[in-house]
Amino acid sequence: MKKKKLKLSTIIILFVCVVVLVSLVITDLLITRTINDNIEANIEEKAKIVSRTVAHSTIVKSGLQNQEKEDSIQEYALDIQESAEVLFVVVMDMEGIRKSHPDPDRIGRHFVGGDEKDVLEGRESLSISEGTLGKSVRAFSPVYNEKHEQIGAVSVGISLKSVEEALNQSHYNILLGSALGIIVGIIGAIFIARYIKRILFGLEPFAIAKILEERNTMLQSVHEGVVAVNKDTTISLVNKSALKIFNKAGLSSDPIGMPIKEYMPHTRLQRVMETGKPELDEEQTINGVSILVNRVPLIVNDEVVGAISTFRDKTEVNQLAEQLTGVKSYAEALRAQSHEFMNKLHVILGLVKMKDYSHLGRYVKELVSFRVDEVSRVTSKVKDPALAGFIMGKLSYAREKNVRLTIECHDFLPEPRDPAVTHELITIIGNLLDNSIDATIGCEEKEVLMEVFFEDGQLEIVVTDTGIGMPDDMVDDIFIKGYSSKGEGRGYGLFLVKESIGKLNGTLHVESKEGSGTTMIVQASYKEEAMKGD
Repeated sequence: MKKKKLKLSTIIILFVCVVVLVSLVITDLLITRTINDNIEANIEEKAKIVSRTVAHSTIVKSGLQNQEKEDSIQEYALDIQESAEVLFVVVMDMEGIRKSHPDPDRIGRHFVGGDEKDVLEGRESLSISEGTLGKSVRAFSPVYNEKHEQIGAVSVGISLKSVEEALNQSHYNILLGSALGIIVGIIGAIFIARYIKRILFGLEPFAIAKILEERNTMLQSVHEGVVAVNKDTTISLVNKSALKIFNKAGLSSDPIGMPIKEYMPHTRLQRVMETGKPELDEEQTINGVSILVNRVPLIVNDEVVGAISTFRDKTEVNQLAEQLTGVKSYAEALRAQSHEFMNKLHVILGLVKMKDYSHLGRYVKELVSFRVDEVSRVTSKVKDPALAGFIMGKLSYAREKNVRLTIECHDFLPEPRDPAVTHELITIIGNLLDNSIDATIGCEEKEVLMEVFFEDGQLEIVVTDTGIGMPDDMVDDIFIKGYSSKGEGRGYGLFLVKESIGKLNGTLHVESKEGSGTTMIVQASYKEEAMKGD
């Protein structure tokens, strides 16, 4: 069972309560000890003063030396006891026999406690002992006559109940203060927790930690490079993909905390922060490495607090575009074949319903013969099944467009040693044939011829059409990325053809005359797959 996590408010309240309780317990211990020591010191001092005062009294001295005056000692002792607010004032002779006592019946009896020995030997003393009136602090002072001879002693006692009462009162005050402190602490903790939670958008700390962990995992797992800077244009975040590109460009692998201008002098993130406007799909070069960049300002409460840049190696983007182009060509070829096949099925279905079986037989025979001839002409010469299937798809696509496409493979073309060559050839052939087919639409004569030559590791592809052709000043522009005479969103096919030819270390030659068609000649090296057993 998963342990339930405490809320932020609960943690703060518990923390405040624990801090207050620990502080007050320590305070209570320290104050109790201090109060106890102070009270005992005051009581002892008071008892000493009273006992000394009584010991120096002439009434006490006279009473101890003259039996006729002993009664005056009791009366004097009671007055002192009442005025000084002490528990007892006892005057005793040198035998320890009481001459005064709060309880008159105890006069004439021996002093109780056993702590009077020192004073009867002439020494002042303090003790805590329990007598007939309970436990008390006792101060003893000797009584001397005019000749400085000891004639008795005085004992003054102060009950320890006053000490206990004082300590109990201090405990009560501390407990009251503790209760008030805890209440105030809880209220303050609630307000602090709500304030912090409002700042954190209502999220608990464990939720924030989870979001942070998920964000870091997500940023590190994406294939695009990500770099973020704070308000001071200092790099605060870099993911693994960005470091990979930076390492490729020869930059430091630890840019966190560095000013972005110092790390990447030509960056435009600072300008994005100043303008507050994003910059999308822009090219940038870092030490010879070309990247495609998106830059976006980070805005919180209508204030720019930083910027983030996402980017990818342009080479990878180009490869992806080429792959997508190849997939599109495959899809178009399959769609054309499907459409052509459906048309033929409709013809067959019509002949079946008309029960014209003689025509049906001839039609199917011609269809099979034509299809076998067309397939054999391609598959017998082109060994690569993917390339052969693609070419047959283009034949169907041309028929759909009412264009006569002729494929002439003059030499046997083996499978390439590198499978990537097939992809490049599909890109080249697909785009050249598409352009030629499009060029013939609207012309009276709609014919396209593709010839394939292969000898000694050299491949030559010639595509000729009877289309509208091109003026001389247009020939050099058709391979520029985005250039097209067919409208926006076009102009990438021949650009990709040029890129693929470059990868095959080949050349492209164009011969065109406006109104008389175009011929494109591709020459490239082609390494065939090694024969088994070689």
